[in-house]
Amino acid sequence: MHFFTIDCIKAGYMRKVKGTWYMTPEGEQAFKKHGPIEFLESATTAYRKWRAENKPLSKHEEDVPELEQNIEQVQKANLDQLEEQAIAGIKDFINKKNPYEFQDLVAALLRAMGNHTPFISPKGKDGGIDIIAYQDPLGVQTPRLKVQVKHYPQNPIGADAIRSLKGLINAGEEVGLFITSGRFSNEAERFAREANVHIKLIDGEELISLWQQFYEKMNDDDKYLLPLHPIYFLGSNE
Repeated sequence: MHFFTIDCIKAGYMRKVKGTWYMTPEGEQAFKKHGPIEFLESATTAYRKWRAENKPLSKHEEDVPELEQNIEQVQKANLDQLEEQAIAGIKDFINKKNPYEFQDLVAALLRAMGNHTPFISPKGKDGGIDIIAYQDPLGVQTPRLKVQVKHYPQNPIGADAIRSLKGLINAGEEVGLFITSGRFSNEAERFAREANVHIKLIDGEELISLWQQFYEKMNDDDKYLLPLHPIYFLGSNE
């Protein structure tokens, strides 16, 4: 399945984002039109066309059996599978945290990104803000970050939650940041885009990407909140 999904991706029928597979509207149309067998055949044809246009075979490679020509495709499929297993393990680790542990994890990420976190909400009412982050120790530089954190791995965050955060943001001086371990509804994303103040949404997938990106800049205590172990595999030029 991993091998043949590469064809589907090159054909524009599928997308893969951090271990989650999505069928595109083009893929849905092709499936309805062709059925499962011809759908896959059309994806393979599209992949070969993409390869011919972007990575034409040399004279030597043209004499190599097609199975051997697909070594890079096999390698890419293996890497995809390993990455999905790794992401699944990270998601499971995050999902098992309680809301305050997840909040501490978010604060650690913000510090690794160069921010100061003078306020991290203790247990109890927080007035709608879980973390306040500054660019400098005194909070003189703007914009400052007001952060809302929700540990909802399964349930999407709706527009009402984003609307509540918006009411706490001072335009020009502050940026609203809403971080969840799950995802946002389409309405929530639309509201954030159209708001007259800057509101950035970070879902669970982007949170993991940012954690990987800034992991080496964390101190040992912060790394312990979500420890990673990098392993290097032979890559692919796909």
